[in-house]
Amino acid sequence: MVEDIINIRLPVEETFRIRKNVISNGEGKRICVVTGIHGDELEGQYVCFLLAQTLSRQPEMLHGTVEIYPAANPLGIGSIERGIPGFDLDMNRTFPGSDTGVMTEFVASKLVSDVAGADVVFDIHASNIFLTEIPQIRINERHKDLLLPLAVEANMDFIWVHGASTVLESTFAYALNSIGTPCLVVEMGVGMRLTGEYGQQLTNGILNTMKNLGMWGGDVLPVVTPIVSDSQDEVIYLNAQCSGMFMKTKSHGSFVKKGETVGYVFDPLGGEVLEYVNADKSGLLFTIREYPLVDEGSLMGRILVRGAEKK
Repeated sequence: MVEDIINIRLPVEETFRIRKNVISNGEGKRICVVTGIHGDELEGQYVCFLLAQTLSRQPEMLHGTVEIYPAANPLGIGSIERGIPGFDLDMNRTFPGSDTGVMTEFVASKLVSDVAGADVVFDIHASNIFLTEIPQIRINERHKDLLLPLAVEANMDFIWVHGASTVLESTFAYALNSIGTPCLVVEMGVGMRLTGEYGQQLTNGILNTMKNLGMWGGDVLPVVTPIVSDSQDEVIYLNAQCSGMFMKTKSHGSFVKKGETVGYVFDPLGGEVLEYVNADKSGLLFTIREYPLVDEGSLMGRILVRGAEKK
C-alpha cells in the first residue's frame, strides 16, 4: 500500500488535502475509485474499504494500478455537509474547474488532472437523505458508446441512460468523459448510511471489471445482468399531492402493478391518511422516499416501465 495525498496549495497559503491509496503491482492498466464528492453520501466508503482489503490480501493477483480516493470532499464529510462547508456550494457543480479560478474551481481542476488518463473511473454516490436507490449506473447518452460496455460488467442492477439535456455538464463524470477518460456514475443506497450488501455487490463488480481489463488474476463472483433503459419515457415519477408524513409500503427494487400503493401520506395530528401514493404504471420501483417528512410536490419514487405498460 502506498498512501498518497494531493496537496493543493491555495492562494491563501492553506492546503486542501485529498488523500488517496495507491495500490500497484507492476505496469499495466489503471483504474480509479472516487467517492465522497458529496459529504453526506457515504456508501462508497465501504466499497473503498472492501476493495483495499481484497487487494492487500492478494497483492500478487493485481496487475496494474488501483487508486482509491475515499473522500474527494473531505471538508464536507468531516462536517456531514453535502457541499463544501463555508461556500454553500455543491462540489459536483464545479468541474472541470480552473487552475486560475477560486478555491473550489482550483480544487476541482486538480482532482480532474490527477484522475485523467485512467482506463476506468468509478464515481460512487449514494442517494441523498430523502431517497433510497437500487444499485445503478447513470450514463449521459452522449457517452453511451464509451460507457455502456463497461457498465454492464460492473454488477449493478440497473443502467439508466439519461438524455443529454438532463445531465449537468459541470459534474466530475462529465468532465472526465469529455476528455476521453471513461467514468461510470454509481448511485446506490441512501445518504448518511452504509448498505453492506450494496457495497459488496459493487466491489465484486469492480473486480470483475479489473478481470476483464487483465488487471486481476483472482477469483470473481458471477455478476448480474442489468436492466438497461435508454428511453426517456420509460421512467415515471411519483410526487406527493399534499404535505404530511410518509410511510412506505413497498421497498425499492420491488415490482409493482398499476394502481398498487407504494406508501401513504398521513396527518399525525388528526390521525387520518391524506393521500395514498399509487403506481401510475406497472414496473420496477427503483427509487422510494426514505425521509418521512414531505411537502406537496416532493419526489416519492421512480418506476421503470416497459413495453405495453408505457402506453
